[in-house]
Amino acid sequence: MKRLTTLGLIAGLCTVIGLFVSSGPEAVAAALWASGWGAVLVVVARVVAVAWAGLGWWIVFPRGERPLLRACVSVRFVREGVNTLLPVAQVGGDLIGARLLTLHRVPGSLSGASTLVDLMIQALTQFLFTVAGLGILVALGGDGPIVHYVGLGLVVAAPALVAFYLVQRRFGQSLLQAAINRFAGGREWRIFGAVDVLFERLRGLYAARGRIVAAIGTHLFGWVIGTFEVWIALRFMGYEVGFLEAIVIESLAQAVRGAAFAVPGALGAQEGGLIALCAVFGIPAEAALALSLIKRLADLAVGLPSLMLWHAMENEADQGRSPAAGIGAALRTWLRPRQAHVAAYGYAAAPVDGKGE
Repeated sequence: MKRLTTLGLIAGLCTVIGLFVSSGPEAVAAALWASGWGAVLVVVARVVAVAWAGLGWWIVFPRGERPLLRACVSVRFVREGVNTLLPVAQVGGDLIGARLLTLHRVPGSLSGASTLVDLMIQALTQFLFTVAGLGILVALGGDGPIVHYVGLGLVVAAPALVAFYLVQRRFGQSLLQAAINRFAGGREWRIFGAVDVLFERLRGLYAARGRIVAAIGTHLFGWVIGTFEVWIALRFMGYEVGFLEAIVIESLAQAVRGAAFAVPGALGAQEGGLIALCAVFGIPAEAALALSLIKRLADLAVGLPSLMLWHAMENEADQGRSPAAGIGAALRTWLRPRQAHVAAYGYAAAPVDGKGE
């Protein structure tokens, strides 16, 4: 896996360099400069979108066992930072987030189950968002290789989405137990409780259809919030892009990024995808590359403080105190000369939840 990640990183970097050279670094820099304060607004939109995703996660919890909303939001930022900036194939941050939520007195089985349900809802809503983007593109007169490739991708993704759901039901219980034992002998995973209790929690969460529907609606709106990144950046560059066109670009670009999960940061895939999608609406390659750079600036602007927040939470847990509640506390902790916690799976095992959990 490490070799595959390394090869993907090298290929992505070569692709990015080739795209920038062919488009002209000066032209890309000029388009980036033209965005002006739009880049700052894109970062604001990213912050709102991630916080909104935290709200969607919080809705999944049973009313009597919900953590504080700020706990879900802060841990959701950590998940985003790890998945965006670290080579963890866009899933390591979710495992870390589930573990961090137990520091907020959430039972391990509930934390793990809620994370799986939240991942399922995110995958489903991204699928629906991509379908909507493809439908809008066709309605706007698009009919070319992009439509066919995205349509084929949706056909492939649909069975995978169904399989991910079925694995979380009783059908996947024995499979998950075998995978956990093979992966880490069950030691690091005991914090999420016994597998049978985890699946009991999953059944309970999925049975609350009202909360599931509300979470789906929340996450769908979150994808729409992300569309403002494209709309704002291109408008500030001087391109009269409508919001429907921005939805097409954002939804299909996110689909491309998701398909390139094995490449750290989807390097090359994001840039190439944005160039192809922007070209459909007459936007030149240099503007598409500038848009990609602005998105990566948002990755750093949101991701780096989120990694600091993760570090702060771990330090607070080591000292037996509650996790840090905000970025200010994270920054203060970050400046202290302490050993960083950077291993995703090196945590000490915690006991299985009590009362049959």
